[in-house]
Parts: sequence; structure tokens; C-alpha cells
Amino acid sequence: MIMVLAGSLLTFNLFHETMAVEPFERSAIAIEQRVDGSNHDLLNRVKVEPLVEQKYRNIVRQAYDYSCGAAALTTILRFYLGRNLQERQVMEGLLHYGESERIVQRRAFSMLDMKRLVTALGYPAGGFRASLEDLTGLDHPAIVPITHAGFKHFVVVRAVRDGRVFIADPAVGNLSFTIAQFEEKWDDQVLFIVFPGGNKPVDALELREEDLRFVDDQTFTLMAMQRLPEFHEATQRRLQNELERQKNNPDGSAENTRKQLHFRRN
Repeated sequence: MIMVLAGSLLTFNLFHETMAVEPFERSAIAIEQRVDGSNHDLLNRVKVEPLVEQKYRNIVRQAYDYSCGAAALTTILRFYLGRNLQERQVMEGLLHYGESERIVQRRAFSMLDMKRLVTALGYPAGGFRASLEDLTGLDHPAIVPITHAGFKHFVVVRAVRDGRVFIADPAVGNLSFTIAQFEEKWDDQVLFIVFPGGNKPVDALELREEDLRFVDDQTFTLMAMQRLPEFHEATQRRLQNELERQKNNPDGSAENTRKQLHFRRN
């Protein structure tokens, strides 16, 4: 009897030690330490979200350089309207309901193609010409065309708040522009909205508290000036040159004012 009991305890102990246990969810970190030198352990769990997941939270990333329109529309359908669609499915739908020959020719989707697809899915939608005031007062996310870094691009405007336009970009993730920066990039001041109709939207594109923790351009410039002497020197000379140019007469001539123009030679 004693041998049977000992064998049972040994078997239970071996099973307990070899059993695969995963008590922590993905991206969770456990910090375990002894308290005051005693045999009691203090276990603290901290959930860490990778930066790339924060950056692309609730955004469908475009798979191809020409699929920003499809990815932006998929972002709206999935994270605003709750339709669990993949970018490839939306691309196939755009090709089916849109002007397929023109799509292939220009290697891009248009707002008209988007409207035809979402109408087939049962959602009211439309493209509109709008002003910044209209954009600020929107109750729905909107797809807008922009020109950024020399390229035509579709992004989703999530909201306008505190003088900044918050964007879900299928290429680079969640970001924001000042209103002046966005106004320079916004093509033709048009936008495309898909309305939820009678359905309640999921609204996963609403701004979260962490979305508002942006670093403004002035802070970036100040940090660069403090940490990079070359940047600091170049900025100082650029500002000094601009101040000196303002001393010129309207016709471009200069008085006998002392001037210092700085140029860098490579």
C-alpha cells in the first residue's frame, strides 16, 4: 500500500513539473521577486504592447503600393462598420463592381469604384467637396485623397481635434498633421464617407487617449538642436540668413547694414 501511494505521488509530481503551463497572455511580462528575503514571492504582471501594434492599431495595412484605396476602405468597413473583410476581398469587389479596365490602366481605385462596392454591400455612401470646417464637424470617419512625399495617396481621417488632423494611414500607420500641413496635402478638398445606415457602428476608429500623446514639430526641432550639433548649426545659420534677408529693400537692394550670410561648403 505504501509503495502504491509513493508511486502515485511521484507520478503526480513528475506530471506537474512536465506539464506545459502558459499562465500569461501574449505580450504580458511577469516580474517575480522575493519579498524581504522570505519564501514568499511577489508576482507583478505588466502588459507591453509592441510599438508596431500601437502604430497600426485598427488599421488595415496596404499589401501593395497601389492598394491604399482598398486598404483605406477595408479599414472603414472593418473598424467602423464591423464587416470582417480582408483587403484582398475588397480589391476583388472593387474590380468586380468598379471600372475594371480603368482600374488596371491607372493601377489605382477611385471613389466611384468605392461607392459602387459599398452600395452593393448595402451601405449609403458618397463623395463630397468639403472645407476644413466641414471636416472638423464630421461625425463619421472619411477617406480623403492626399499628396504626400510626391505621391497620390488615400488615407482615413479619424477626427480633427486640438488643431491637428488625426489620420489612419494604410502605409505608415496612425499619425497626425497640423491643420495647415493637412490643408497643403489635401487633394481637391474632397472626401468619401460610408454611412452606417440603420446599423450601429463599431467605431473602433474613435480617438483614444494615447492617440493624443503626439510630439509636436517644435519639440522635435528642439531635441534635434540639442542632440545634433550639425543640425543646430545649420538651423542657426538658416534663421540668421532669413533675418538678414529681411533687411533688404523691396527691390532686393541692401543698405550699408552689416550683413552676415552663412554658406556651408562641402
